[in-house]
Amino acid sequence: METRQIVSRNPNVLNGELVFAGTRVPVKNLVDYLAAGDPLEEFLEGFPGVSREQAVAYLEMAREAAEEYSRESAAG
Repeated sequence: METRQIVSRNPNVLNGELVFAGTRVPVKNLVDYLAAGDPLEEFLEGFPGVSREQAVAYLEMAREAAEEYSRESAAG
């Protein structure tokens, strides 16, 4: 899945907040749900415009970004 199919940012949509592509659902909402201990299923039920594939792909992107940051920090 390409990044543009997962997330988008447009200054005319929620003031440029990062949202799931094709929706007005901020990716922050997914992070908030998971941080609160809510399961992915509950998020998807609450935001049916977001596909499971998008949510999982976003989480994978976030994991990869965190790993890259960790590698760069360790390298000094």
